[in-house]
Amino acid sequence: MNSLNRQHLVFGVFAVGVALLNVGSLQALTELALADSTVSHVIVIPAVTLALVYSDRDIIFRTHRPSPLIGGAALLAAVTVAVLGRVVPDSPAASLTVMIASLVVSWIAGFVMFYGLASARAALFPLGFLALMIPMPSAVVDGATEFLKTGSTEAVASLFTLTGTPFHRQGFVFSLPSFVIEIADECSGIRSSIALMLTGVLAGHRFLQRPWTKIALVLLILPIAVIKNAIRIVTLSLLAMHVDPSFLTGQLHHEGGFVFFLLTLGLLAPLFALLRWSETSRSSASSAT
Repeated sequence: MNSLNRQHLVFGVFAVGVALLNVGSLQALTELALADSTVSHVIVIPAVTLALVYSDRDIIFRTHRPSPLIGGAALLAAVTVAVLGRVVPDSPAASLTVMIASLVVSWIAGFVMFYGLASARAALFPLGFLALMIPMPSAVVDGATEFLKTGSTEAVASLFTLTGTPFHRQGFVFSLPSFVIEIADECSGIRSSIALMLTGVLAGHRFLQRPWTKIALVLLILPIAVIKNAIRIVTLSLLAMHVDPSFLTGQLHHEGGFVFFLLTLGLLAPLFALLRWSETSRSSASSAT
């Protein structure tokens, strides 16, 4: 067994040991992810992180050199945070956020300890992506939900106007000829927006080269998510008005998210292609000069 394989083995034992020490927090996180759709993504984050590290393993582990002092200091900080999270819990949700944050920092600290700073820099994106395993504070989720709900409401009003649908709007409530709909928190589209954001971040990392194009892709996702959600609401409303009222409560309403998610990817695809083309054209221009 060569030195790198030994490092993998030792780090694997370390990572599993840290997970076992935090098994209670991981169980609570899994239960939360199964109960709350805005947190459901956290279950797959460690697996995606491992896949990202594996795909770039030749670059990440090219110059592995353990950094026990720096990694050990980071590990000590993570343990301190974990102790504080258990001693002074503000609430069960806040305590879980602190404990998972401590777990993530512990894994990153172990990575630095066993592979060194050079490898950690090369693995900056996968290690940073691992932080998405930390459940967002409720204030952040509530703020994002309100933003998406407000944006969707404005977009729905515009689409009803474009389609010539008569309506009366009062806040988040639309009175249509046949029924009344309300853009509630459940209709904000936050779950699909999170999935779209994760997809965009991964696609940008894998297929885009320049920081500005990656940032542009992420910024484009928010308005597209709002437009997608508005299209979903208006489509269901028009189908209920002109075809069958059950569209508001039927399978397409409750289980059609994947269909509209594919629509969102279709809206995003040409913009993504444009960003890739801009990178290629700039590289060609630079080479020509």
